[in-house]
Amino acid sequence: MDEQLKEQVDAVKENLERVRREIGRVYIGPTHIVDHMMVALVAGGHVLLEGVPGVAKTTLAKAFAQAIGVEVKRIQFTPDLLPADITGSYVLSPQNGTFHFRRGPVFANLVLADEINRAPPKTQAALLEAMQEHQVTVEGELFELPPPFIVVATQNPIDLEGTYPLPEAQIDRFLVHLKVGYPTRADEIAMLRAHHAAPMTARSVLDAKTVVAMQELARRVHVEEDLYEYAVHLAEQTRVDGRVLLGASPRATLGLLQAAKASSLLHGRAFVTPDDVQKFAIPVMAHRLVLKDEVELDDGVREDVVRAALARVSYRKSVRLA
Repeated sequence: MDEQLKEQVDAVKENLERVRREIGRVYIGPTHIVDHMMVALVAGGHVLLEGVPGVAKTTLAKAFAQAIGVEVKRIQFTPDLLPADITGSYVLSPQNGTFHFRRGPVFANLVLADEINRAPPKTQAALLEAMQEHQVTVEGELFELPPPFIVVATQNPIDLEGTYPLPEAQIDRFLVHLKVGYPTRADEIAMLRAHHAAPMTARSVLDAKTVVAMQELARRVHVEEDLYEYAVHLAEQTRVDGRVLLGASPRATLGLLQAAKASSLLHGRAFVTPDDVQKFAIPVMAHRLVLKDEVELDDGVREDVVRAALARVSYRKSVRLA
């Protein structure tokens, strides 16, 4: 690693450490969830947080948004929310009788989509183009979204009343799916101590320009040819599992390598290791799998499929496979 690249990697690691510390002032819970969100940010991907109401999903997402110091817009998803409420629409100006485009809340660096599965699929789909192409098309006219652009969505378990499962096409756009469970007893006591007087807020330690620079550096992280083969073989194993109707797509494989590259920066490296790939196999791949009808619809089964793939395909063995 040349000296300039080393300095850039060290700077990214330090920046992410500062973000972690700021979020830790507000959100008291598993640190791996915060790390996975930072990896998604550096990889340029979107985050889906799932958990029952009251486990601080929104608190975590807001603290994350505050710490990275970018423009943030929040959308509270409800059953009566319309697609135009997200993307914006043309409105008539009474002064001169012309139409002009009024931008919706999707025009921000970070969009907090709160309880995304409380809105019907038609409204959920309003985010599809924005999440994949970083643009919005309204009345045939294209509008670019500001870089960086990331969606952090929260959702309640789909078996709760008044929720709509996300379509496969939409859930495939989320780089990582993270489950937020109940805190440990020690964490819950620490939370009560921290929040008993006044709500805590995170301070901005980054800005949009710094985030874009980190994302550009992540694209330059070195990946050995063997690791490309390894990632593809893992995806192939999910496609031939007897419990799966649709396995991990090429978009999932691409996302896995993007997350692995960002993970290497989080640990101060400019090269990907097998551990980086293995660590993000479940968060990146499991939620994208479509199970067969006769298989119980349980995220635990999806995770088991990815674990089975990790068990079958060793890194050394993958190098020898044709």
